[in-house]
Amino acid sequence: MSSDPLFPDEPTETRIEILKATYEALREHGYADLTIQHIGDHFPKSTSLIYHHYDGKDELLLDFLTYLLEDFAADQELDDGEGEDAYERLSELFDHALTTPPDDDAAAFRDAIIDLRAQAANDDAYRRHFDEHDEFFKAGIERIVVDGVEDGAFRDVDPAAVAETIHTLVVGSMVQEATTTSYDPSSVRDEVEAYVEHRLLATGR
Repeated sequence: MSSDPLFPDEPTETRIEILKATYEALREHGYADLTIQHIGDHFPKSTSLIYHHYDGKDELLLDFLTYLLEDFAADQELDDGEGEDAYERLSELFDHALTTPPDDDAAAFRDAIIDLRAQAANDDAYRRHFDEHDEFFKAGIERIVVDGVEDGAFRDVDPAAVAETIHTLVVGSMVQEATTTSYDPSSVRDEVEAYVEHRLLATGR
């Protein structure tokens, strides 16, 4: 899994500068309280330049989400396991997705993304984005399962159904941790591992 930062320290493109400022402002304020001025507070140029590129907050946030997906695709986090078997690749995914964020900034960003996902309930543009986002990650999980079936590590399961199940658990885990105070992701991690062991791993593994 890549450790490359989401944004360069000193972006040279105005779009990337604006999106980096959006990232900082979103972590600080969340979706509900976010304004273009808050983004401008983190933008090294005139706030009016943001309006030159975007008509409003939601257009900007949708472009920000597009950037995230492009970054994930370029990084190939889900399909990066050269030299690792399918089980190891799934375990790395669980390490990343089913753990408490390592610091307050990471937690704030996760919470902001959950805020944005919630907009999809009533906004078709957000729904289309998260449809694309989810299909990308489910496809990545499905590739891991297909590889595991082909090399004999996994049983002859339906890769699409397994990917749908794991992805639903991961997203649900993120929502639970972002919206409740009593949730413990380690218990879900244990049950997901049990699912993999009893549903996926081939006999003798």
